[in-house]
Amino acid sequence: MRPIIFSKMDFSHSSLFGYIEDLQELTIIERPVRRSLKTPEEIERLTVDEELSDIERAVYLLSSGQDIQGTSVVANLPVLMRQNPAETLRRVLPKIREVLHVAGVEMQLTAAVSFLTVLQEESVSIHTYSHSFLHIILQNLEHRDAGVSNAWLETLLAVIEALPKETVRHEILNPLVSKAQLSQTLQSRLVSCKIMGKVANKFEAHVVKREVLPLVKSLCQDVEYEVRACMCRQLEHVARGIGTELTKTVVLPELVELARDEGSSVRLAAFETLVNLLDMFDADDRSQTVLPLVKSFCEKSFKTDESILVSLSFHLGKLCNGLYGIFTPEQHLRFLEFYKKLSTLGLQQENGHNDNQLHLQTLEQEKKYISVRKNCAYNFPAMIVFVDPKNFHLELYSIFFCLCHDPEVPVRYTMAISFFEVAKLLNSDVYTIHKELVTLLQDESLEVLDALVGHLPEILELMTNRRENNGSESKLLSIPDLIPALTTAEQRAATSLKWRIHEKLLQKYACLPHIISSDQIYYRFLHRMLTIILTNNVLPVQKAAARTLCVYLRYNRKQEQRHEVIQKLIEQLGQGKSYWNRLRFLDTCEFIMELFSKSFFCKYFFLPVLELTHDPVANVRMKLCCLLPKVKSTLKIPTDKHLLQQLELCIRKLLCQEKDKDVLTIVKRTVLELDRMEISVDAFQKRFYENDLLDQEKERQEHLLVEMEQLEKEKQKNEGRSTNINDKMFEKKRRDSKTSSVLAKSMNLSISGSSSGTSGGKEEKKSKLVRSQSFSTQVLHPKYSNIDKCPSKSSATGYTSSVPGMGKSCMLSFSDDSFRTHAAGNSGNAAFPSSSSRNLFNSADQKSNGNKESQTRKMSM
Repeated sequence: MRPIIFSKMDFSHSSLFGYIEDLQELTIIERPVRRSLKTPEEIERLTVDEELSDIERAVYLLSSGQDIQGTSVVANLPVLMRQNPAETLRRVLPKIREVLHVAGVEMQLTAAVSFLTVLQEESVSIHTYSHSFLHIILQNLEHRDAGVSNAWLETLLAVIEALPKETVRHEILNPLVSKAQLSQTLQSRLVSCKIMGKVANKFEAHVVKREVLPLVKSLCQDVEYEVRACMCRQLEHVARGIGTELTKTVVLPELVELARDEGSSVRLAAFETLVNLLDMFDADDRSQTVLPLVKSFCEKSFKTDESILVSLSFHLGKLCNGLYGIFTPEQHLRFLEFYKKLSTLGLQQENGHNDNQLHLQTLEQEKKYISVRKNCAYNFPAMIVFVDPKNFHLELYSIFFCLCHDPEVPVRYTMAISFFEVAKLLNSDVYTIHKELVTLLQDESLEVLDALVGHLPEILELMTNRRENNGSESKLLSIPDLIPALTTAEQRAATSLKWRIHEKLLQKYACLPHIISSDQIYYRFLHRMLTIILTNNVLPVQKAAARTLCVYLRYNRKQEQRHEVIQKLIEQLGQGKSYWNRLRFLDTCEFIMELFSKSFFCKYFFLPVLELTHDPVANVRMKLCCLLPKVKSTLKIPTDKHLLQQLELCIRKLLCQEKDKDVLTIVKRTVLELDRMEISVDAFQKRFYENDLLDQEKERQEHLLVEMEQLEKEKQKNEGRSTNINDKMFEKKRRDSKTSSVLAKSMNLSISGSSSGTSGGKEEKKSKLVRSQSFSTQVLHPKYSNIDKCPSKSSATGYTSSVPGMGKSCMLSFSDDSFRTHAAGNSGNAAFPSSSSRNLFNSADQKSNGNKESQTRKMSM
């Protein structure tokens, strides 16, 4: 190994001189701070008498104050209008009008925003507003600063929508005739173009034809290309105002002429306006006028006018579907090939060499090509509709693959956003894109992952639905490599600094119980959630992991695994050495109370929560006290009477022994809240009917999980016994094969009789196994907080069950906020007989049924 050489500090004269210069620079940095301090004279000028009213202070500051004070008054104008509109209009607004003549840019922009706010809040009537504010807006509309002019123009356009027609005609439209003349400034004519588009929707068609269209035509033929382009973009609003007939005879010829303009920006504006107005043209106009123009645009875009490529790629999906009815098969194929060419623009390879090697592209061209491919990704769902989803694999899958593997992040990001729309369009053929789903989950950019995860539960549901409809036994087979991709995505999000993406990812992972099996969740995800709670330093991430862990625990199918997780939660969180872990334990208990039944919480978590009343950290005791009302709401009388006594004992100890003032204050407030609370009883009450019904359903499902595990074990044992019996019977038949035929017939009769008797005794267990299988197919959605009430009638998306304590059987409907069943279309798998469901909570009945089954077996043998 080479020795490590440490450089010595240089204390020569030159180095010390350099250090002195650095120190002098530091002193120079501090000088402006000292100079910024106000002198007593300046402070005196900025001081205002505190006894002045708001109106008087505003008038004073506008008259003799500085610019920053006047800007503050203008920004506070909406408040003054709400408090005292009459005095504000009489005294403050005239001062603002005077000040705006010489005001700077900041005050002008503030005034434009304040005037718009006053209009939106409707502090005064529209008549008063037009009388007081409209003239000020029109005066400042032609400000020399373009930003200020645009701000006042936006305010005016919003005012035009609210003004009555006569006011618009006299105050805006009539002066507009002179403002749109060639003798006016360029900015004035541009403002006139934008006002034309807004005014066209205000009046009837004949008024627009008589008073607006002559000005529109003159502006479309203006000598400045900026005016022609601006007016061309407003032709869409004009066409909506005058109707289909006038659009065909007046607007369309102007668009055709502007589409051949010498200015590229004018041609681009004409093209975009044509696309937006496709629904207003009939089939003849589309085929004879619009389609030739579009074809010429597409041909020129690569040869002579690349400036239109970005816009063309953005509107191509809308264009293809708008002209779909008039395309010949050849034209249909040509536009599809054009889209494919745009989708790989800048990535094509010729003779094994990249285009970048053959033609040195400028940075601007590369940016343009990236924008084109991004727009193609944006239009991909529309192109699926254009070619028909049945032809996706043949026509568009290669382009889909290229866009999902594009070297640029914006393109892959756009594909991730539109992935859900693509999956919905493909429907039963969604399996063709599962590889790209895995690819995007493993993308190196977290932005791409964030865009995909937004609809991840819906995407996975579509894929599992497709697989279940095809009769697959395993949901996981529909998406190979899903689990490694999900774990990799979570680990990459965890190691990054973008904790919001990590939080969102953990929240969406709560959908996994209906995607993969309980064991896979337990071994690959559940313990990872616990690790995140224990080791992560971001509170929202920890809470998201805690909630998802509770969801996994709620639908875990093995009692041994559930007990293990509960024990770890209590030991590593509730009894952890770090107070931060104990705080997270209380957060986890909140989620448990939300997702589980009251009896479950009282059985496992009630006493561990109360133990934290003796916690040495005040913050833990404080959080516990805030949680105590929810804890008390889980109790039922008289079943949980002893737990209620423990709760009261802990509260007494807190009142007597607590020394921290903040905790003691919260304890006293919590005691008052607990005294006002009413505890529910075991029987149903009208006050708590809905809550009790939901809790009964949660408890029933928890019991069902336990019974399913027992039934699966019994099924495995019975399968083992049946194989042994079959082996013995086969051996016996082989030994007795040489006996008489009469003896053989009698043996066959006896065997068939015994099998029929045994099958009759196993009907109830088979029905429970059917319930077990149907429960395993229930869909779990990202929202688990609400479980719907049980409607009285049956439906295709629920299963019948009798609620304990109720006389009638009810149906549990699975909505997006709880969980549903995928087996709605299968007969028998989604329905639980009410007679068998009553036996779910009666262990004595189960034992008696087991005895009856054994008796029937003996009698049949």
